[in-house]
Amino acid sequence: MSTFIHMYDTTLRDGTQSQGVSFSKTDKVRIAERLDAFGVSYIEGGWPGSNPKDMGFFEAMRGRRLAHARLAAFGSTRRAGVGPEQDANLQTLLEAETPVVTIFGKSWLFHVHDVLRVSPDENLEMVGSSCAFLREHGREVVFDAEHFFDGYADSPEYALDVLRRAVSAGASTVVLCDTNGGTLPDRLERAVREVVAALPGVAVGIHCHNDTGCGVASSLAAVQAGATQVQGTINGFGERCGNANLCTIIPALSLKMGLECLHQPRLERLAEMSRFVYDLANISPDAHQPYVGGAAFAHKGGMHVNAVAKNAATFEHIAPERVGNRRRVLVSDLSGGSNILLKALEHDIKLDSKGPEVRQILGELKRLESEGYEFESADASFKVMVKKLLHDHRHFFELEGFRVIVEKRGPSQPCLSEATIKIKVGDRTEITAAEGDGPVNALDLALRKALIGFYPEVSRVSLRDFKVRILDGDGGTAAKTRVLIESTDGESLWGTVGVSENIIEASWQALLDSVEFFLFEQGVAVAGSAEKPASAT
Repeated sequence: MSTFIHMYDTTLRDGTQSQGVSFSKTDKVRIAERLDAFGVSYIEGGWPGSNPKDMGFFEAMRGRRLAHARLAAFGSTRRAGVGPEQDANLQTLLEAETPVVTIFGKSWLFHVHDVLRVSPDENLEMVGSSCAFLREHGREVVFDAEHFFDGYADSPEYALDVLRRAVSAGASTVVLCDTNGGTLPDRLERAVREVVAALPGVAVGIHCHNDTGCGVASSLAAVQAGATQVQGTINGFGERCGNANLCTIIPALSLKMGLECLHQPRLERLAEMSRFVYDLANISPDAHQPYVGGAAFAHKGGMHVNAVAKNAATFEHIAPERVGNRRRVLVSDLSGGSNILLKALEHDIKLDSKGPEVRQILGELKRLESEGYEFESADASFKVMVKKLLHDHRHFFELEGFRVIVEKRGPSQPCLSEATIKIKVGDRTEITAAEGDGPVNALDLALRKALIGFYPEVSRVSLRDFKVRILDGDGGTAAKTRVLIESTDGESLWGTVGVSENIIEASWQALLDSVEFFLFEQGVAVAGSAEKPASAT
């Protein structure tokens, strides 16, 4: 087995075929630059003949120097009955001016007969002439054998003939594609091993889809069998169930199998890379994603937390920092004293393990959770609660009242939301009103408008996410509601929670915690008081 593995990223091409994923030209350029800095070997930028946006990306990348990666354009072999010089697709691939061109061709006779509707020999000629044409024009050619494992199961010799023709015509790497994603790892590994034996000295790659949930396992099995290039996407984006997830494959190769990728990706930036791509795709990160997810190193059970506090290896297979992640301690009605101690330390609150405060906080936590509060995604509300119980909380303002109005003036007119709020800061009273896209947005805008004269810092705060959960469906429209709010100042994120039978009241609780947490973290003094600002924690 080769010591070095080439990582081939197809997030910008195959990844964009995922439902709900779309990148602008600028997004694609930013991702390509980030992938290069991270350390992948190849970046597949798109199919220039399929849409103007992909060609625009390749135009934007001309003249940009990449430190590690080689940029690849993707397309198909030539059409039947047309020479490569006259094939529009191949000409467009050359016009992309990338150093690498990846083309796919048929390796399954079923597709040759029923999709292309050409003879097996004609298909071989299409593969060979296309690879040769691109190689003659100075391109590194990667050949993707589409549906290879289905074709190999159907007719091993023909599938191998397709690979041989690509190699003899100049392809530097032949990639075995599990295009339907239906091949299980054991059968896939056996086939890869046979291909590697049949093609000595030829670089073999693997391209897996995740339709059986085995995309990562199959890719790792292929490497065990001798594959030296692994194709996949960041976060497993891709058509149907997605592609093999490079965020799982890369650390598995390095940390579990002891293999090195050619440019040794910077593992400590893996979680950051994952979040960056999620953000540009406008998709909430998968908290349970291995290695990089927010819950990948999160501990909730009291016994687990106690053990991790003594030795992290008891419940962590690697140190989270190795992949740019961090350990999280969750607090809930399952928590024990160890959860409270470690969670408090995350917020720079030191508690005496034998003091009454731990039991007091734990009791209050379990009481609130029994009422429907949930603090696993609301760290800021947890800190506010602890500070109140320790009599170390600052009330930056006092609510005297608010009113929220929702009005609709006819079936074709949008709903209008307006909030009026009255607060008291020191000895001054402020009354403000604001309109918003909805009642909670209006209330949030009115609150910050009222506060900005006293605390200009709040102008940096905005809502990033808003989630509502009905806790007791039997109550119908009077059911108790939990609201989770995620806020940001452009640099950090924090979550807060509120619970009430009234959704606006629950939202207010979460908004209040969000603003007070932010002001406390910024070390802001209470307006109108003689106290000095605290240093930010």
